[in-house]
Amino acid sequence: MGIRKATEVFHDWALAGKDKGMEKGHSSAVAEMLTFIFQQAEKSQKEFTAIDVGCGNGWVVRLLDKHPLCTSAEGVDGANAMIQKAKEIDSEGNYSVCQLPEFSPTKRYDMIHSMEFLYYLKDPKSMLKLFFDNWISQDGWLVVGIDHYKENEDSLSWPEQVGVHMTTLSTREWLDAWQEAGFSNISTWQAGEKGQVTLVITGQKVG
Repeated sequence: MGIRKATEVFHDWALAGKDKGMEKGHSSAVAEMLTFIFQQAEKSQKEFTAIDVGCGNGWVVRLLDKHPLCTSAEGVDGANAMIQKAKEIDSEGNYSVCQLPEFSPTKRYDMIHSMEFLYYLKDPKSMLKLFFDNWISQDGWLVVGIDHYKENEDSLSWPEQVGVHMTTLSTREWLDAWQEAGFSNISTWQAGEKGQVTLVITGQKVG
């Protein structure tokens, strides 16, 4: 089996109804990530805008949108069928199909959430720099969840199993990439219920 684009695989998964399984599998780690986002918002007591990059069927967007300080939440994904699912579930929501890293947003966001997206890129370090330069508002936060990384040995066979490219970095390499991109107040922890496998990294754009 040849290497396929991750967006093509996820398009097929959405058509097969696998998006709900992805939502369930990631829910524990994402709950911790959202708790972090909401804590930062509540500390500042300022309204915030948010985007979920690699939003799938939009379930995280809808959770973000429910927070009383969130003025707008939107989602982007490269898989057409995932965005179709999101719009079917939430016809009034803001969901867009876009290819990354080529896509460039027309505005900046206070909170960027992304679960299981970055390592599908051939150069995720450049995407981190784009997030910092073009996507995030001053004092905004990027909150990312990563399941495929060197220390998570069970994940190292995934590229061959799924048939897609995955960039395999260590925790240290990920943290160095965040620093190189310009982020401050970087923190990391292991999230999720089963073996605590999700590597969560957060960073802030500070002037």
